[in-house]
Amino acid sequence: MTETTQAAAAVSAPDQRPRLHYAWVVAAVSLVVLVGSAGFRSAPGLMMTAWNSQFGWSHGIIGVAVSVNLVLYGLTAPFAAALMDRFGVRMVTVAALLTISVGSGLTVLMTQPWQLILCWGFLVGLGSGSMAGAFATTITGRWFQARQGLVTGVLTAAGAAGNLVFLPVLSWLVQGAGWKVAVMVVSLSATAVSIPVLLFMRERPADVGQLPYGARPGDAQVAPAAGGRAVSRTLRVLREAAVTKAFWLLAGSFAICGATTVGLVGTHFIPAAHDHGMPETTAASLLALVGLFDVVGTVASGWLTDRVDSVKLLVAYYGLRGLSLVLLPHLFASDVKPPVLAFVIFYGLDWVATVPPTIAICRRHFGADAPIVFGWVLACHQIGGSVAATAAGVLRDRNGDYDLAWYAAGALCLLALLACLALRGRSVGSKAWPTPLSSPSIRS
Repeated sequence: MTETTQAAAAVSAPDQRPRLHYAWVVAAVSLVVLVGSAGFRSAPGLMMTAWNSQFGWSHGIIGVAVSVNLVLYGLTAPFAAALMDRFGVRMVTVAALLTISVGSGLTVLMTQPWQLILCWGFLVGLGSGSMAGAFATTITGRWFQARQGLVTGVLTAAGAAGNLVFLPVLSWLVQGAGWKVAVMVVSLSATAVSIPVLLFMRERPADVGQLPYGARPGDAQVAPAAGGRAVSRTLRVLREAAVTKAFWLLAGSFAICGATTVGLVGTHFIPAAHDHGMPETTAASLLALVGLFDVVGTVASGWLTDRVDSVKLLVAYYGLRGLSLVLLPHLFASDVKPPVLAFVIFYGLDWVATVPPTIAICRRHFGADAPIVFGWVLACHQIGGSVAATAAGVLRDRNGDYDLAWYAAGALCLLALLACLALRGRSVGSKAWPTPLSSPSIRS
């Protein structure tokens, strides 16, 4: 009789057995996708010398393809978020990966610069942009109610991890087997990454009979976005967001983030260090070290975002970043000394630490539309980076050094800090969010 009772109890409460929440499976697949996306997008930098040698193309022409890639990476993100709502994360992600595969693979046939711009600029830019920050925002918003900041930090850090994984391998292939072999590896890898997406990606927790991780029955859930055409919805969300102060404060501060990371340090750190007598290979190694600490800093920032007010985090990040940039011209030397090494470690920790708290503020202000809004904010990040990459080069050509560029970047960080302070204590609900710019403050 006792055995019968125990068996009945076991059948009636099977959910008490510990099991892996499927949100972690989706997060793992997303991590693989984002690692690959970052590695694929950064590959042209390794092949610049090879293309220059074989085709005689200038670094400026090759740079145009990279610039197109950078801008499209940002501008695609908000539309990708709406497409994911309309057609599903799995379909959009697989299409993006196959676009990268085709774009990189076709470069083995190119003979003209416009073909490089088409393949690496447009196709790889569109594909990688479809898996930008909006992808991570969509995944964490749908699948996690607890640990959102931590998971966002891990997925954001995948970008740096992608560079750490792919760049040494691709560099070795370019040197040993030639650039065509390297781009074919990129193409085949993008196709291979699509397989786990097809097999394991699911749209929402309800598809596997679960609630979001950390949610309890009866908790309010983010409702699926209303149907409709993806492009029109993306533009509608932009129109609605553009009349709020919160959007412009986030977009402006994140444009400065892009200007001071991918635009300035990511593009000009190596030649700036070389101006002070440091070998380019040494400077490149320091920049790779930035990527290593980027992983640590972004994961830590995600953990902090779950525990500390996001505005306070952004104020600290931008303030310390600005101070470090102002000091950098005085830290360079002909070899690696402790001051410049300290800058590299700090800047790595701070590089994209801004992403988790920025996403958290987007969620707080824009609710279910946060992935699309963050996509537009991310577009501003990339545009800021593109402008800074050109502006810093012009300053270097005119002045003979980068000093003014570093000082200007420090001043910009102060503006970003002030923009973040203007967001302090303001929050709106899921669909009460449009607050006119004419209003003296954003409603709580």
